[in-house]
Amino acid sequence: MNKAALLTLLRLEAATTVSVVVLGVIAGQVFGHPLAGLALALAGLLGTHLWYAAHLRLWQQSPKANELPAGYGIWEVIYDDAYMRYRQARKRKKRLAAILKEFRASTGALPDAAVVLDKSACITWFNAAAHRMLGFQTSRDVGQRVANLIRNPDFLRYLESEESAPEGVEIPSLETPDNTLWVRLVPYGKSQRLLIARDITDRKRIEQMRRDFVSNASHELRTPLTVVSGYLEMLVAEAELPAPGLEGWAQPLREMRRQSARMESIIKDMLKLARLEASSRVAEREPIHMARLLRDATKEAQALSEGRHSIHAEVDEELGLSGQPAEIQSIVGNLLSNAVRYTPDGGEIFLRWYADDQGRWLEVRDTGIGIDPRDLPRLTERFYRADVARSRETGGTGLGLAIVKHALERHDAVLHVQSEQGRGSRFLCQFPK
Repeated sequence: MNKAALLTLLRLEAATTVSVVVLGVIAGQVFGHPLAGLALALAGLLGTHLWYAAHLRLWQQSPKANELPAGYGIWEVIYDDAYMRYRQARKRKKRLAAILKEFRASTGALPDAAVVLDKSACITWFNAAAHRMLGFQTSRDVGQRVANLIRNPDFLRYLESEESAPEGVEIPSLETPDNTLWVRLVPYGKSQRLLIARDITDRKRIEQMRRDFVSNASHELRTPLTVVSGYLEMLVAEAELPAPGLEGWAQPLREMRRQSARMESIIKDMLKLARLEASSRVAEREPIHMARLLRDATKEAQALSEGRHSIHAEVDEELGLSGQPAEIQSIVGNLLSNAVRYTPDGGEIFLRWYADDQGRWLEVRDTGIGIDPRDLPRLTERFYRADVARSRETGGTGLGLAIVKHALERHDAVLHVQSEQGRGSRFLCQFPK
């Protein structure tokens, strides 16, 4: 109703009220009691409005059991508006019910578990897969806090974190502990979250088979390669002497020895990576004197550089770390050796160890050739090389950054990479505070 129509209706209602009052006064005057006539007229008006209001209230409480009477004046407009809104609400309710029914049918058919959580992380609904994977029961668990039902420490930390990690978290299945579930929380609506759980047992078994194969193959290759390298060492020594029969073999034998040494380095890194992947966290930690460790790593990098680069170190002498020294040494060594390999002669390499409000940081920055943005997401993959020709030329195995990534994960740390082609790279290892 627009403003003009509303004003017209109010004028009509006011005119009706005045007319009833005037008639009551006149009728009372006829009988000699004008005030009594006024009172009766006002009482009649009030009673009429109360009667209409009572019927409206009864109809609102139960529209199907009660009907609205034929209104008069402003009550006719109120009744029409109320009934129109009621019909619109019913249409919306039916439409929402159909959408909800379709949503539940579609999510019920999903192989993944889906659980709807309110702002207090209480369960409001879940599908059939959640019953199979998580053991939830409708009558018992709806309304319960999900933390009371899934008590895995990793999941509880994930649930209480301010931001839901896009990669989710892996936990043992509540129904079958030998199985593994991948769980992710997706925020939506007003502080609500959708919990999605997927059975990744087969994928984990395939990954374990691959790790076992790589580890076993590396062990099996190590022994014959050691024998071959030993004979090559002997032949190279013989070829460098003026002995008959080996003329012209010195250079090929040196190349064979170099390639066998590279194969030994690859096998060594493969075994190291297999050990790192065997467990997700460091079982036993010990205090690490980071300043001493970084000084030793800087000396090794300078020896590898052979004076071709300027290497600068800025280290907080008082800032330590708790973890596995060998793994931290491997992280620093791989980052520095990569910086040396991919920085042209005359370039600079910077090493920093410091802390701020976000944690403890290990930074390795260089002025090297940089990395194509397309290669950044795949840098930590096994055997992935952004510059294949240069990596082979410098003797890289393609496993260094994969080792760095897994060693950092075992220390609850994260690797950040920033790079621009032709302007160098910056590798940041963020350790918790």
